[in-house]
Amino acid sequence: MTRPPSITRIRPCQQRAVVLLSGGMDSTTLLWWVTRHLRVPEVHALSFRYGQKHARELTAARWQARSAGVAVHKVVDISFFAGLTTGGGVALTDGAVAVPALRAIRAAQRDQPSTYVPNRNMILLALAAAYAESHGIADMYYGAQSQDEYGYWDCTGDFVERLNDVLALNRRKAVRVHAPFVGLRKAAEVRIGLQLGVEYGHTWTCYRGGKHPCRVCPACVERRKAFVEIGMRDPLG
Repeated sequence: MTRPPSITRIRPCQQRAVVLLSGGMDSTTLLWWVTRHLRVPEVHALSFRYGQKHARELTAARWQARSAGVAVHKVVDISFFAGLTTGGGVALTDGAVAVPALRAIRAAQRDQPSTYVPNRNMILLALAAAYAESHGIADMYYGAQSQDEYGYWDCTGDFVERLNDVLALNRRKAVRVHAPFVGLRKAAEVRIGLQLGVEYGHTWTCYRGGKHPCRVCPACVERRKAFVEIGMRDPLG
């Protein structure tokens, strides 16, 4: 796997940037890193309704976009996407498939569990790249992060590097994807976010939605581990 770039060396090529904002911990930390650490003056945040089972993360995304003071926040509706993956055992978009607890996922399945949505990230990044190119924005930020207990191929440094190779084929207005947290553990990412003033009580991680986090799905387990590791209580409980 290629070595991820140091987050201290990434600088925007222009004074504007697109950030993919789901409303979860990773993308929210990234949003604040771009607006507060890189101090990009004009940030366009894109969130997607892709047919996921709940909208809690989109509510969080709206809150974070307002709080961070982005120039533009768009929620793009591609709900039809869920229909393309129905029948494939996709837990996040198929109503007939339950979101599993992490403990129920066998070790051999954890490199691509049922919570993986086929090609979702590639599609969202392609749409975001189209938006960026159309608006003359050269830099796009993606909150890919290295999970401790499970993983997805489209959240790796190799994926980001090869996607950039494709985008570089553009003959006039190439867009580049930056994934500054791709090599970080979640605890390290949370430390960065806390230093930037991220309000993690206004993020949503749980795959199951609901009034309160389930605490047992893969995303909830990873989130809890991160806060335990840094000796803090998760503001969501």
